[in-house]
Amino acid sequence: MFHCAKTRFRNWTACRGNRKRQRRRTAQRQGCAVLLERAPHLVLDGLQLVAHECESGETYLYAGFQQLHFVRNALQERRTAGPTEPLVTLVASPKTFISGETSAVVGTIEGRAPIPRDRSVHSTVAGLNGRPTVVHNVETLAHIALIARYGPEWFRTRGLGGASGTTLITLSGDVTVSGVVEVPMGIPLDQLVTQYSRTDTPLIRAVLVGGFHGGWIDAQDLPTSNMTTTALATVGASPGAGVIHVLGHARCGLKTSADIVEYLADQSARQCGPCINGMPRLARALSEIAYRSGSAQTQESIRYLADLVEGRGACKHPDGTVRLVRSSLRVFQHDLRMHAAGACEVGTRMGAAS
Repeated sequence: MFHCAKTRFRNWTACRGNRKRQRRRTAQRQGCAVLLERAPHLVLDGLQLVAHECESGETYLYAGFQQLHFVRNALQERRTAGPTEPLVTLVASPKTFISGETSAVVGTIEGRAPIPRDRSVHSTVAGLNGRPTVVHNVETLAHIALIARYGPEWFRTRGLGGASGTTLITLSGDVTVSGVVEVPMGIPLDQLVTQYSRTDTPLIRAVLVGGFHGGWIDAQDLPTSNMTTTALATVGASPGAGVIHVLGHARCGLKTSADIVEYLADQSARQCGPCINGMPRLARALSEIAYRSGSAQTQESIRYLADLVEGRGACKHPDGTVRLVRSSLRVFQHDLRMHAAGACEVGTRMGAAS
């Protein structure tokens, strides 16, 4: 089954099982702007199918302001066509990293700050205004519409090597061709990069899979890694947000990672210990190694902080950051040794550690 649809379909089933309370249905944008711009009707088809199945009383679509323009046009076309459909309320998402987290989506629709909530109860039990709520990303909704149209067996045949379906991948970094592409689930990563980004693997040092909450994979491991949750987990990564960021030999992996972690720390909600203290300390320690020739003690400090932060946040933002940090230490071990000696593999000298 499609990599994030498995979890999403479980959420659908859980919400559907709670028949005694009013259900609310929310669509969340997770890097799928291209679907809303180029195939909004497909997303709306999936939204209406799940709303019908869940007997939803309210339906929302949460996306960026620019994408909502395309959705509004599609909704007008559907009204003009005649069939009566349940009302879809459009909600613009803030331009922050954590605004796509499930409880942040629910909070924004409720009129509160777009930050995650520390909750022990799943949204399918108590979400929007305390009512059962299921949150799908728009790619899952598009897949639901296609499965309803062509059948589950057709969907299974779209993948490779026993995987089912396709996924949207955003290619970025040191690539010949960047942008959003649709690829079969199960595709080997080396084939994905060479075929879709037109970038030869000898030009690649590493690939960040899954976005900023993903993990680095060394270039030599690309042929044996494929685009499935299970396979990527063995190398400390996940499909995540569907982003493939390619690192060439002209960029330092540690510096790139440090810049990302600094951004993630800045994007936190600052409402729990890991966000207030742990992530900023992780960012400073990784920057010390990346830019100022950090010592072996700095590396141990990073590992200690990663263990301290993981699993203690109000949401999964700290955990995703820890995943990236650990993969950086694992994949860029040679860089760590060079930086400790005051040099960098890309040919620059390091500043002295303070």
